[in-house]
Amino acid sequence: MGSPSVSTHRRLVHWQGLLLAVSLLNFWSPPTSAQLAIVPTHVAEGKSVRLRLCNVPPNYTGFVWYRGDRANSQHAIASLFINQRMYVNGAANSGREDVIYDGSLLIKKVTLKDAGVYTVVVNLPGSRQEIGFGRLNVYRHVKKPTLLVSNTTVTDNKDAVVLTCYTNAFTIQWLFNGRNLQLSERRRLSEDRRSLTIDPVQKEDTGYYQCRVSNPVSCAESWDLELNVKSK
Repeated sequence: MGSPSVSTHRRLVHWQGLLLAVSLLNFWSPPTSAQLAIVPTHVAEGKSVRLRLCNVPPNYTGFVWYRGDRANSQHAIASLFINQRMYVNGAANSGREDVIYDGSLLIKKVTLKDAGVYTVVVNLPGSRQEIGFGRLNVYRHVKKPTLLVSNTTVTDNKDAVVLTCYTNAFTIQWLFNGRNLQLSERRRLSEDRRSLTIDPVQKEDTGYYQCRVSNPVSCAESWDLELNVKSK
């Protein structure tokens, strides 16, 4: 997938020769309205994503995208000059990136290495430019967590039990009989929320436990783990 209607007008131009046309920060001036920015975006590894812009100034004539937090020719991804009907791939283009006519950047088959800050320079009439920044966060799909327990059969008001959730995710939620687990002085989570300690166990702790894990692009739940609390 390429930029709409660009391929028929695309001309390959050496990046160094483009510097005279871009003159990146020589004519840049602070915006007078809302700040141009790249919308912060979350995406799953392997998917395609569009980095969109907000507060784009009117009458724009082109866009230049960069990896990192500065407009450096070595980090240039691609440029689209609308009036000249010219499209230029930069030194940092992997072959998976395209600038779209609305100024957004399409990245196909995103990898973890694509995560980070991006910079966009918007060209305006009169050799003026505005600059904006934004972050792309890339996540792996979380795997189904494994829930283990120190002992599945314990005695009321005598024993303690520890349940541990093994996962590659950072966000962990605990469930008891399909509902959010209510913590108390007896039910305590470790600082990383990966371990649940019940001390001492009571009859009301009998039931099914799960841990639900997630990140901004996916979630998964462990199998139910049954805990039996015997009377003395």
